[in-house]
Amino acid sequence: MQEMILILDFGSQYTQLIARRIRELNVYCEIKPFNHVPENWDNIKGVILSGSPFCVGDKNAPQFDVDNFKGKVPVMGLCYGAQYLAMSLGGKVEASPTREYGRANLSWLDSNSTLLKGINHNTQVWMSHGDFISELPEGASLIASTYDIENAAFVIEGDKLYGLQFHPEVYHTIEGSMLLKNFLVDICGCKQDWTPEHFAEAAIANLREKIGKEKVVLGLSGGVDSTVAGTLLHKAIGSQLYCIFVDNGLLRKNEFEVVLNSYKDMGLNVRGVRAANRFYEALKGKTDPEDKRKAIGHTFIEVFDEEAHRIKDVKWLAQGTIYPDVIESVSVNGPSVTIKSHHNVGGLPEKMNLKIVEPLNSLFKDEVRRLGKTLDIPSAILNRHPFPGPGLAIRVLGEITAERIAILQDVDHIYIESLKEYDLYDRVWQAAAILLPVSSVGVMGDERTYENVVCLRAVNSTDGMTADWSQLPYEFLAKVSNNIINKVKGVNRVVYDISSKPPATIEWE
Repeated sequence: MQEMILILDFGSQYTQLIARRIRELNVYCEIKPFNHVPENWDNIKGVILSGSPFCVGDKNAPQFDVDNFKGKVPVMGLCYGAQYLAMSLGGKVEASPTREYGRANLSWLDSNSTLLKGINHNTQVWMSHGDFISELPEGASLIASTYDIENAAFVIEGDKLYGLQFHPEVYHTIEGSMLLKNFLVDICGCKQDWTPEHFAEAAIANLREKIGKEKVVLGLSGGVDSTVAGTLLHKAIGSQLYCIFVDNGLLRKNEFEVVLNSYKDMGLNVRGVRAANRFYEALKGKTDPEDKRKAIGHTFIEVFDEEAHRIKDVKWLAQGTIYPDVIESVSVNGPSVTIKSHHNVGGLPEKMNLKIVEPLNSLFKDEVRRLGKTLDIPSAILNRHPFPGPGLAIRVLGEITAERIAILQDVDHIYIESLKEYDLYDRVWQAAAILLPVSSVGVMGDERTYENVVCLRAVNSTDGMTADWSQLPYEFLAKVSNNIINKVKGVNRVVYDISSKPPATIEWE
C-alpha cells in the first residue's frame, strides 16, 4: 500500500499548492475536505491542515476534532490550521493588530527544532492572515517569530503537533521546500518513493488486474492527458484498447491528419472520425460561450457513442481525468461557482452505461507530463501547449461558421509555427489566437477595407490557476502581425493581449 500524507482542506486558495510541493518531493499525498477524515490510517504517515478564508472565531468556520489525529501521526497546521490547533488545545487566537499579508521575515527561530533544521535566520516567509495566536496552548514550545508576530511557529513535541502561521508551500517562502522536507522525511518518516517510474509500474499492474480481458474505449483528443492515458492503458492491456479521435471541425489547421499519424507511430489502435458538419450544424446561431460548450458536448457524445457501438462487447470507458478535476468535484463548500463548464465532456458515462477507468486521476498536469516521458511518448506531444476541449469554438467570439473557423485556423497556424521558428514555443505555457466579433477599417493598397480583428495571446504559468502574459519580443510580434495580415484574407488588424489571470482568464470564453 502506497504511503501518503493526508491534506485536510479548509477552503484555502493554496491547498492544491501544498499537494504539488509535496509531490515535488516524491511523496504521495491526497487532499480531502476537512469533514471527510478517513477511517483507515494504515498508510497515512502524517497530516497537514490547510489554511482557510475563515477566521477561527467565525460562526460558520470549519470545525474538526483534533483528537482524530492527536498522538496517531505527526500533524502540521498552516495558518488557519495552526490557529485552530492552538485554540482547540487551550491557546488563544485574536484579531491581529498588525495584519500580515505578503512577505515577512523570521526574526528568530529555534535552530534545534527538527522542523526548522537548516532554515536560515531572517529567512523570507509568506503570510496571509488577519488573526494571530496570542497565547500558545499548555505544553507548546515557540520555535519561530517574525518581526511583527511572536507566535509564528510552535510545536507540542509529545504529540508531534506543529503549527505555522506562514505558508511554506508558497514560492515566496524561500526555504519552504526544505521545511516541508523536514516534516515529511525527518518527522513523518516518508521514503520519497513517489516517482513516475514507480507510478507507471504500479498503474500498469493495477489496470491489468482491474480490466482483465475486457475491452476499453477511449476518446483521444491529441492532447497530453488523453495521450498519456492511452499509452498507459496500451502498455497494460494492448489490443483490448480501442481509441476514437473525432474531428469536430474545431481543431488546429491539419491537426486531424498530423495527430492520427503520430498515434500510428506510437502503436495505438485509433479510429479517426470526420464529423465537422455535425458540429457546425449544432453550433449554428449560438453565440453564448456556455451554449457553445453544451452544443459541442452533446454532439461529441452522440458521435462518440455511435462509433463506440461499432466495437462489440466494450465494457469500459477510459477518461483522461486528472487530479485537479477530482479535487474540484469534492471541494469543501461544494462545487465552485461556475466560471465556465469544464472542458472534459460530461454525460458520456451515463449514456453509454459503461464502467469507468481513469488512470491519471491522482496526478497533476506536470506529473502527467513526467509520466509521459517515462512512457517514452515523443516530446513533441508532451510539450504541446494546453488546448481547450471545445477547441477553436471558444476562440471564435460570436457565431461559429466554417468560414470563420478557417480564418482562425490560418491565423493560429502562422502564430504557432512562428513561435517554433523563433525558439519561443517552449518558453510559453500556452499561446492562442482569438477571432474577435468586430471589424475595423484598414487600407490595403489604394483600397479601404473593413475586415476582421484578431487577438494574439501568450501566457506563462505552472498549472493554469494563475498566469502572467508573456513579454514576447516586439520584433517577433511585428513579423507575425505582418504575415497574418498579408497572408490571411479577411484580417486587417492584429492586437496583443497583455492581461494576466486573475483578473482575466487565459481563454476569452
